[in-house]
Amino acid sequence: MSANDLGGDVTEWLSRNAVPLSGGLTAGAPTVDLQPLKEVLDGVRIVGLGESTHGTREFFQLKHRLLEYLVTELGFTTLAMEASASAGPAVDAYVRGGVGNAAQVLTGLGFWTWRTEEVLDTIEWMRAYNDGRPADEQIRFVGIDPQRSGDSLAVLEAFLTSVAPQRLPALHSALGVLATAYPGSRPDPQQKLMHEAVNLLEFVRGYEGTPAGAVALRHARILVRAADLVTRNGQHPDPERTVLAARDRYMAEAVADILDDDSGDSGDSGDSAAKVVLWGHNSHVAKGRTTDSLPLPLGGHLRERYGDAYYALGLLFGEGSFRAHRIWPGPWSGVGGLTGRIAEGNPIGAAPATTVEAQLAAATPSDHLLDLRPATTDDAPQAVREWAGATHDTRSFGALVTRWFYRRDVSRVRLTDEYDGLAYVAVSTDSRPVSPYRPVRP
Repeated sequence: MSANDLGGDVTEWLSRNAVPLSGGLTAGAPTVDLQPLKEVLDGVRIVGLGESTHGTREFFQLKHRLLEYLVTELGFTTLAMEASASAGPAVDAYVRGGVGNAAQVLTGLGFWTWRTEEVLDTIEWMRAYNDGRPADEQIRFVGIDPQRSGDSLAVLEAFLTSVAPQRLPALHSALGVLATAYPGSRPDPQQKLMHEAVNLLEFVRGYEGTPAGAVALRHARILVRAADLVTRNGQHPDPERTVLAARDRYMAEAVADILDDDSGDSGDSGDSAAKVVLWGHNSHVAKGRTTDSLPLPLGGHLRERYGDAYYALGLLFGEGSFRAHRIWPGPWSGVGGLTGRIAEGNPIGAAPATTVEAQLAAATPSDHLLDLRPATTDDAPQAVREWAGATHDTRSFGALVTRWFYRRDVSRVRLTDEYDGLAYVAVSTDSRPVSPYRPVRP
């Protein structure tokens, strides 16, 4: 169904239900335009903020603005990010008044996608918000992705130096690869690396009753998850046994930990009043999948566990440019087929008429929010219910795009399966990188 094929009922409904972002995309603006979210998010404990690219400045700015609103006016307590669970405590310590600087902790997260001016501004805002507030009123940061586990290895190294130095050589030789190895990079049906991590976990468990042991135990669990991802295969007859499935499942467990179990390195127990803003790609925050051939996403696990207390907001754009690594098309593509060492801008024209983006733009060309839940009720016109339940094209890009051909890429999405709401940004521009933090050598 193209934008031109939309019936008058659908176009009128989309226009009438759009919430124009008249306050713009930048945090600190008046929030009059965001007030409808109070009703939309009533009863919601987790808001998933997606993104159809990892390199759009406007997405990051809007997420910052929404985070500010959700924290200051709706009582949200934690930012959970698709970023290193191992390095997350360092960011949390920084935003809660610790030493260091924002560039340092962003570099520690290990993802080029977040090492940007926009995310830097978000981290600095969190620190400024927390300044002078009691600890139990401060917003927290949690990384939920079990990869890039160098910080966890450092914690375990310090712990073993104190209680069992004879185990240090094995730590480095067996598990040192987890500092940089990415999911699926060392497939092993026997998963020997994970068994090594489990053995370490069982040893550390004996010290759980001590403060240092409790911290070490949390990091040992991260290493088990990281080792599982590194040794899993990307392909399996059962989609739920692939590395992609495991990664989303582990990220969902990390969000659940915030709400239900342990919450961070402080040793505090989970707070039933905790409310989480989840930052990740659309493909992760989606509440389900349009096709059964793909594993359940992070947001799908949260929907199963928390029901309507999870709200999935997909972020889409009309045209412009976004940053991503380009890879050569063909069998040599992949991480090894990168055309350059840095992510670069990828220009793209207006969305094809068959896409959701074009349909949203046809009804409301400016930046806006749209709650999709009313489209599925009996009060909605039949044409609207049919539109919401139909399968549409949409554009989605990750950290890598195929050189030349990325402009044609579309995915098939049934909106009612994947999102509770959408945010539409008319123009995407490249996110702005900051230089990696490098300590000054004496």
